[in-house]
Amino acid sequence: MLKDKMRWSQMLMLVMMLALVLAGCGGGSASSTESNSGAKTDSKNRIQLTLWHNFTGEDLRAKAMRGIIEQFKQNHANVDLQIQAIPPDAYRQRLKAVAAANEMPDVFIMHPGTIAKEFSAAGLIQPLDELLNSNQAWKDGYMPNSFDDFTFDGKIYSAPMGLSPTSILYYNEEMLADNGLTVPKTWDELLHAVKTLKSKNIIPIALGNKAPWLAQSSILSSLADRVTGTDWFLKAVAQDGAKFTDPEFVKALGHLQELATVGAFQDGFNAIDTTQMEQLYSQGKAAMFIEGGWAVTNLAASAPQEILDSTGVAVLPSIPGGKGDPNSVSGAIGVGPALSSKIEGEKKKVAEELVFALAGPDAQKTTLEANQLVSFKVELDKSKVNPLFAKLYELVNEVKRTPVYDSKLTSGATEAVNNGLQELLLGGKAEDIAKKIQDAQEQGLKE
Repeated sequence: MLKDKMRWSQMLMLVMMLALVLAGCGGGSASSTESNSGAKTDSKNRIQLTLWHNFTGEDLRAKAMRGIIEQFKQNHANVDLQIQAIPPDAYRQRLKAVAAANEMPDVFIMHPGTIAKEFSAAGLIQPLDELLNSNQAWKDGYMPNSFDDFTFDGKIYSAPMGLSPTSILYYNEEMLADNGLTVPKTWDELLHAVKTLKSKNIIPIALGNKAPWLAQSSILSSLADRVTGTDWFLKAVAQDGAKFTDPEFVKALGHLQELATVGAFQDGFNAIDTTQMEQLYSQGKAAMFIEGGWAVTNLAASAPQEILDSTGVAVLPSIPGGKGDPNSVSGAIGVGPALSSKIEGEKKKVAEELVFALAGPDAQKTTLEANQLVSFKVELDKSKVNPLFAKLYELVNEVKRTPVYDSKLTSGATEAVNNGLQELLLGGKAEDIAKKIQDAQEQGLKE
């Protein structure tokens, strides 16, 4: 009996000691609570924050942005930053999927124009005016019209992190010269270059249109503007005095199809992505490719020095009889961070600090020095960038900027263009594709 009492006494003391330890560690509360601000915190007031971005590559800009995010984590020991890094080609679709379920990340990288407009109209994101106005030097540091593609009903929903000319003709000057060619400035010169290079078993223009936005954003947006002019396009977008079935747009589609017909692109161009396209150029198998300004960071990180040294940049050639300005390039304000409409309180304050870290003045300077154009007033130190980027910087500052198709069209019409161009480049009828685009834009404006 005495032994039993001793065992019971020892067990009781052990339970009491354990209770004291637990009370000291947890303060008598649950390990995770929901604060009045809506932020999840544990016993140490840690804030759970989700971030989605598409800076997944090994280019200089992607590395720089991941570095900024890592620094933010180090500077905010009380924040559990849960990151999803999604490759660019899949990013928009993943974002649209969570938007449809109203399960947006707390902070995410958002494209300007149509997708931003749709997210704001659906109440999925919240304005950044308060944050911008509390940092007036930051807001005033942007170039004129920088916020236009993120502004809806008088409210600003993101702060641009870059400037994206989408239609740059990259060319190997040495390869062209070896074949008696110069960079083509007219449509006839381009067709002549294509036929000459094709006869030498050189890919004239590498194309990676597996994710079908490339032909639309990087080729058609500039090429069509050469033919129709910008005013016509904006009227067709608004369905106010112009339609995508008009002869000038069908003609623009015909010019793009002509490139495929004369063999400008390599076989299987709809089956490879932009990285593989750039590799064809970097390996010296292609004389040219057409992509946005962001390709410079990829080339600077991966192309052999001899290729980089021989690479030049230009705008697309002029089109005979075209109504558009040939000294122009399609482009848009770059992506920017957005805030979910659901976050508030302390969690919102931390999320705003992350937005500022991603798009504030220091980030703009870092971005520029990572060979990515910005719409923020930062003086370029050419000693800190690749010479090819310096060439791009000079080119973009000498030409006019025209709209990118997917920054203005409805989502349905953008999809119709993207899919239609894949079909067009394989021999589809231009008139039929134009009608699909017209029908989609008309329907999208009604929804």
